[in-house]
Amino acid sequence: MTQTDLPFDRAAATAHLDTATQGADDGELYLERSRSESFVFDDGRLKSASYDTGQGFGLRVVAGEASGYAHASELSIDAIARAAETAASAKRGYSGVLAEGPRPTNRRLYLPIDPTEAPDFGAKTGLLAEIDAWMRAKDPRVVQVSASLSGTRKQVDILRPGGALFRDVRPLVRLNISVTLEQNGRRETASSGCGGRAAYEDWIKPERWQALALRAFQKAETNLESVPAPAGEMEVVLGPGWPAILLHEAVGHGLEGDFNRKGTSVYSGRIGEQVASKGVTVIDDGTMEDRRGSLSFDDEGTETQRTVLIEDGILKAYMQDRQNARLMGVAPTGNGRRESYDALPMPRMTNTIMTGGNHDPEEMVKSIKKGIWAVDFGGGQVDITSGNFVFQCTEAYLVENGKIGAPVKNATLIGHGPTALTQCSMIGNDFAMDDGVGTCGKAGQSVPVGVGQPSVKVDALTVGGAG
Repeated sequence: MTQTDLPFDRAAATAHLDTATQGADDGELYLERSRSESFVFDDGRLKSASYDTGQGFGLRVVAGEASGYAHASELSIDAIARAAETAASAKRGYSGVLAEGPRPTNRRLYLPIDPTEAPDFGAKTGLLAEIDAWMRAKDPRVVQVSASLSGTRKQVDILRPGGALFRDVRPLVRLNISVTLEQNGRRETASSGCGGRAAYEDWIKPERWQALALRAFQKAETNLESVPAPAGEMEVVLGPGWPAILLHEAVGHGLEGDFNRKGTSVYSGRIGEQVASKGVTVIDDGTMEDRRGSLSFDDEGTETQRTVLIEDGILKAYMQDRQNARLMGVAPTGNGRRESYDALPMPRMTNTIMTGGNHDPEEMVKSIKKGIWAVDFGGGQVDITSGNFVFQCTEAYLVENGKIGAPVKNATLIGHGPTALTQCSMIGNDFAMDDGVGTCGKAGQSVPVGVGQPSVKVDALTVGGAG
């Protein structure tokens, strides 16, 4: 690569990095410059509007399992020199051989645009006001509307020992709409969102935001008729798209390399074993164009890839950053990610999906004798060591003898990730990605991610509810 417009002398920075990583296993200088904005329209008025800029670098030296890391918001050779001296302390008494760096790539999965530049302030806030007015005029039961719009441009430069430079400009936008309906003294709130790595124009077209608003309205309207959720073990059909967040949490985290290298995941040491029902294939794919979880290359400079984690039920691989891959004797998979310049990279998911099958989703629901059809989800959590998970349904329906009944409120799905994977008896032909709203947390760091799946029938999950 030939970029030279760094805010400091590239040759001098390379010299400090080379000295710091001499005798180490790995290391890099990660530089980040970002612009971001957000607008919130709530209760019939513009509640907040913000614009922020940020910059900084982090310098890392890796020696065995140890990492020395120093970061600063000052972009100067003096600051880099101090950081290099501090990070180099990780290799004291250590003698290693510097790993071969990642190969540069010209692949770009999204355009290097700046969402904060266009459209202008008036157009963005006017859109949110239009959404508010449109929703309130739709139905007299609408008592509250909240709409938010946010955009970020992040420029990442990764300087490797020897002077190789990797550059990526990463746009990210998101639109969210929430609505509250009141009927006969009862209130229900629902929301819907979308986004990805592209310009605002892709998401703020009237047909796009109106469909999003209708989705939020329909969920709230459905929940006005909801009854308390039952409790007990029962059959569950998960809908396509966003419900794959359960897959992300209950299975995906357990397949990240660091947990498996340390032996703390329920999947540790199980490569080649049957860990899921036949037909279940799980992939982490960071190469999808414009998707929220995609990256041209990860935060270490490794090109992202389509990593098959589970194939036809057999565990094939883990997601790896450079350090864990080296320690485990495998190749990195382009999953080294960090929240910002002040954080160390670690193995993280990008877009995690279950591939489609050949079952008709309507027939899958009809096959339920007594259970739940879970269409949409809220938050959830998982214990990586045990594999146990808990998820909240935001839209779900009772199903008895194949007939869809009343929507249920406050249903939670409780289960064990590895067990749930072995109880997937039907996989639908209706694969879909989520709408682009996922954010994943790990070790205090949050990064944008994507999920996707077809409808999936799990023969036994514990449903928590009113009993």
